Amino acid sequence: MPETATTTKTKTAEPITIKKYANRRLYNTGTSTYVTLEDLAAMVKTGEDFVVYDAKTGEDITRSVLTQIIFEQENKEGQNLLPIAFLRQLIRFYGDSMQMLVPRYLEVSIESLTREQEKFRNQIAQTFSVGAFSSLEEQVRRNMDMFERAFAMFAPFARRESQNAEAAAAPQKAPPRVGEIDDLKRQLDEMKQKVDRLTDKGPGAE
Repeated sequence: MPETATTTKTKTAEPITIKKYANRRLYNTGTSTYVTLEDLAAMVKTGEDFVVYDAKTGEDITRSVLTQIIFEQENKEGQNLLPIAFLRQLIRFYGDSMQMLVPRYLEVSIESLTREQEKFRNQIAQTFSVGAFSSLEEQVRRNMDMFERAFAMFAPFARRESQNAEAAAAPQKAPPRVGEIDDLKRQLDEMKQKVDRLTDKGPGAE
């Protein structure tokens, strides 16, 4: 029976091996054909798993190739997925003590979004209202809460140390000097004398 256009492609048990040669050409060993980044992007979208190896060294370069695919997609008109604020913050995490938490947080976040994407699609398609986006924002907030709790487990004393450092750096209020105390006493005496004079000039005073 011939395969129809709507037949779902069966996901292979093992990832397809892609070899990248020195001339930057990508070779799909599964189909014995050369492919492009666009082809690899299409494979990702259809759920086909693959790994990319440097044909000369045998090094696994899947991450760099996938990153290159994202770069190519981001450069297309109207294809931007990564907000500038996100990219800036992501760059700040490189070399930071938080770096080891970021990959897992992003994995959990994207997995959660993937599970919820059909519901979000239906909401947006049916209503195109604020409610659909509110649900998405609520999901992001829940992910951020989870991320903060995870960070707290890894760095339970970070906040306390930060507060102690701020307290140590804060200028301490100097105790009043002897001369200032004398000035205050003199001002109080002057005020008392004025009150006494006003009292003497009150009704019945001679």
